[in-house]
Amino acid sequence: MTDIHPVPSWLTGIEEQAAGRMPTFPVGEDGEGRRSAVLMLFGPRDGGGEDIVLTQRADTLRQHAGQVSFPGGGVDPQDASPQETALREAHEEIGLDRAGVRVLGTLPSLPLSVTGFHVTPVVAWWESPSPVRAAEAEVARVERVPIADLMDPANRFTAIAPARRFAAPAFEVDGLYIWGFTAIVLDALLTLTGHTLPWDESDERVVPERYRRR
Repeated sequence: MTDIHPVPSWLTGIEEQAAGRMPTFPVGEDGEGRRSAVLMLFGPRDGGGEDIVLTQRADTLRQHAGQVSFPGGGVDPQDASPQETALREAHEEIGLDRAGVRVLGTLPSLPLSVTGFHVTPVVAWWESPSPVRAAEAEVARVERVPIADLMDPANRFTAIAPARRFAAPAFEVDGLYIWGFTAIVLDALLTLTGHTLPWDESDERVVPERYRRR
C-alpha cells in the first residue's frame, strides 16, 4: 500500500494565509489577457523536509525558452477551474499522476505584461509521490528542489534586468537559474510561511542574456 504523507503544518490553510498578503507583482499591469495556471507542487523528502517541483522549459519554445518555471499553461475551454488547468498541464508536461496530489488552494491571479497572461498559482501537496519525467516537446528538465536549498542564503541574490527596470529576488540551485515570475512567487510564499533566512539583497546580478529571451 502506498504511504500517504500528511500535509505539513506550514502549508495548512495556505489560501487563507495568502489572502491580501502576497506582494504586488512588479512587472505586471492590469488589463485583459489569456488566463493560465501553474502548479506549485510541494512534496516530502526522504529523511525529512519538503521540496517543490520545478521545470526547465525547452530551448525550442517560442516564449520563455530555457527558463525555469512551475508546471502549467493556458486555460482550455474544458477546464472547470484553475486547479483543473494546473493539474492537466502538469500531467502533459511531466506525466504527473494527479491521484496522488492534494490541492490546498490558489493564490491571487497575477498579470504578466511581457506575455499578456493572467497566471493563477495553484498550491498543492504531493501526498503520494509517483515518478515524473520531462515531456521532450516542452520540458528539458524536471527537478524536485529541496526547500532547504532555496532557503540557503548562498543560493539567493537579486536579479536585475536594466532594460526592463526589473529587480527582484532570485535563486540559483543545482544549475537551475530561477528568476522572474517563478522566483517572485516562490520567494513570496516562502516568506509568508516563515521559510526564509537573512540573505544579501544587495548582491545584484544582471540576468544572463540566455535567460532573458521572451
